[in-house]
Amino acid sequence: MTKKELSQLYYLKREIKEQQKRLEELETLATACTARITGMPHGTGINDKIGKYAARIADLKGLLDLNLKKCFYELNRINRFIESVQDSEMRMILTLRYIQNLSWQKISFIIGYQDESVPRKRHDRFLRKTKMTEMSELKVLK
Repeated sequence: MTKKELSQLYYLKREIKEQQKRLEELETLATACTARITGMPHGTGINDKIGKYAARIADLKGLLDLNLKKCFYELNRINRFIESVQDSEMRMILTLRYIQNLSWQKISFIIGYQDESVPRKRHDRFLRKTKMTEMSELKVLK
């Protein structure tokens, strides 16, 4: 598994947060629009505006649902990869980095190092080694 693949969970979570924020904004606008409709004559265009908000909200909820499913899929995929790692320290590093989204500095302190570069460099070496192993396995299959 590559660093980019492992990082997808982080970016999916950020995308979901942004979509949730946008959904709240749209729902607030739709609610404000609905509140103004009382006492107004029909045909003022507010009904059209509410309809547009409702359609955008429905679309965004669909996207949000899809991204939540992707997020659970990625979380399971990353967890399976981490569980397959033999070295317990490396499992801990990968979990802290990709599941808990901690910085290298926090990871180093949790594991017991003063320098953030130690777990980062071990992580990078592990991923390079894993990639090389995967590539050699693919060559054998061909």
